[in-house]
Amino acid sequence: MAGFSPPGNGKKSGRKRGGGPRKVADFRYKPSSGQREKAKTQDALGCSNGSASEGTVPGIDSDCRFGNGRERAHPRQAYAALDLGTNNCRLLIARPSGGDFTVIDAFSRVVKLGEDLAKTGRLSDKAMDRTLGALTICADKLRRRNVYLARSVATEACRRAANGPEFIERVRAETGIALDIISAQEEARLAVLGCHILLEQGEGPAVIFDIGGGSTELVLLDAGGPVPKILDWQSVPWGVVSLTDTVGRGPVNSDAERTQRYAKMRQLVRDSFAPFAERVVEASKHRDIRLLGTSGTVTTLASLYLELPHYDRKAVDGLIVPAESMREISARLSGMSRGERSNLPCIGQDRAELVVAGCAILESILDIWPASRLGVADRGIREGILRSLMAAELQRPEASAVK
Repeated sequence: MAGFSPPGNGKKSGRKRGGGPRKVADFRYKPSSGQREKAKTQDALGCSNGSASEGTVPGIDSDCRFGNGRERAHPRQAYAALDLGTNNCRLLIARPSGGDFTVIDAFSRVVKLGEDLAKTGRLSDKAMDRTLGALTICADKLRRRNVYLARSVATEACRRAANGPEFIERVRAETGIALDIISAQEEARLAVLGCHILLEQGEGPAVIFDIGGGSTELVLLDAGGPVPKILDWQSVPWGVVSLTDTVGRGPVNSDAERTQRYAKMRQLVRDSFAPFAERVVEASKHRDIRLLGTSGTVTTLASLYLELPHYDRKAVDGLIVPAESMREISARLSGMSRGERSNLPCIGQDRAELVVAGCAILESILDIWPASRLGVADRGIREGILRSLMAAELQRPEASAVK
């Protein structure tokens, strides 16, 4: 990356949708009978023994059908995946296409649901109102696209907040969307399922990570076969929002203060990931280790590496970047003021403050898993959900009879 010369300021624009309360379908995630018991250790990703086998992981054949459940899926019917994170609300609607799927609608908005959560332990009224506004748009898209199967999940902010369950019920009452607060383990599994296809070819072990707003997941894989096997995993409550809120927001007055704040971020993440680092130390010595990241942090840094004037998913998704280049970009960003970062292409006002925490988390991961190259994925939980839903429907006994 030659330099950080900012072109024009590319701001996202959003359209508000009007209309008062109205009757809506109940977009509910309904686990089928038999799926409420503890998950088997061998799931769709070949989850093996070790940390990844603990806890309950919903199976991929869960029944997420809308309506009365009597109709069968058709190849032209739409499937949907909604991911409500600590910072973003994202929706994908797609139709099956051969062995993959074609996206027919999408939505993404920064909602800052976890704003001040680290300090108060609760979701604020303003954050919940912002998020409900975004979810109302999502519900409208689900109706208009006549979605047949869907799964809507909420992650760390709703897991951690004392009023998380209360908010989930409010969402269901006001929008018809029934959010499933998933475990960190299920979050990691879905992220891997959604992006593992982008792992570089090789014979050595691999790590996939997901830097979110409220947590970060690291997953160690045996990726030698057609479907990767999870060997170990860990989640820590440090994402770009939670880490920024904990270490401190606001301006700093000197380079020394910036350096000190960044070092504190790195130390917090390093300490939290220490157990995982100890468990994977031998695997990390393999000469052919691979690393793949899915998050706004890695896609933003990849955009800076490519010197893109505006974000381009086609250029970033599947990109392989030298790890040392990502470290260099992280170091430069952490040494800038918020104003300087906000003027950079592909960052802007929303990411200007949070990206530094993302850089601290990324560098800590590179310390644990010192791969020479980093794969970049602009896909993850939503794609993992869609693949799960479509695979489950294909496995249903009556699916072959659908015309």
